[in-house]
Amino acid sequence: MPQLLKERTALVLGLANRWSLAYAIARAFRREGAQLILTYQGDRQQETVEELARELGASRVMSCDVTQEADMERLSEMLRAEGDDLHAVVHSIAFANKDDLARPFYMTSRDGFLLAHEISCYSLVAVARAVAPVMRQGGSITTLTYLGSQRVLPNYNVMGVAKAALEASVRYLASELGPQQIRVNAISAGPIKTASARGIKDFSKILEAVSEKAPLRRPTEPDEVADTAVFLASHLGRGVTGNIVYVDSGYQIMGL
Repeated sequence: MPQLLKERTALVLGLANRWSLAYAIARAFRREGAQLILTYQGDRQQETVEELARELGASRVMSCDVTQEADMERLSEMLRAEGDDLHAVVHSIAFANKDDLARPFYMTSRDGFLLAHEISCYSLVAVARAVAPVMRQGGSITTLTYLGSQRVLPNYNVMGVAKAALEASVRYLASELGPQQIRVNAISAGPIKTASARGIKDFSKILEAVSEKAPLRRPTEPDEVADTAVFLASHLGRGVTGNIVYVDSGYQIMGL
């Protein structure tokens, strides 16, 4: 099969290190021939992301803090200045205060609730607004979610509520951007050992439960998520929008 993303440009937001899902997706996109644009947040991440960008052969790296409206406007302006069309966007951004994940959901602080929703959910809306003008040929916007949006999972708390809002946003964005042939989907990945997963108390027990109960009797691999992102960004996924695609060894179908 020819390279699925040849002559396409993809923007990947949220790549923090080589263990992140964003990195696995960026690597798969590059394998399939895409030109990559990567973003980083703040000086702490700049050196790491620039090093990974060189490894991946990314064409550009830019700073972007999704909580700053000025940064989102600058991202849009820089993409427009490039003059080329953008074909795929990956939104791999989520955050909640560790304290709010460690205590009962009803004890979530107001500031913590708003912060989790701003970064984990509203940022997708802001990104879509920034990139839509340069997706002149249509394309794909993909975000990442988790089963905790649909079911109560221990210690996921406010992040589960934020992910539920993220999934609703996917549907509304898909409806509104569809006439421009921009497709919006989410991948609901099974639990994977990433840096962000370390912030969830007893995460190892979640991995064990998946290995015991999922139909495939094993946890999800990052490359499985990445290959699904390739499908959604490619011509093969041209009829798929507004969907939550589960890549979790089938765990979501199980009752007990």
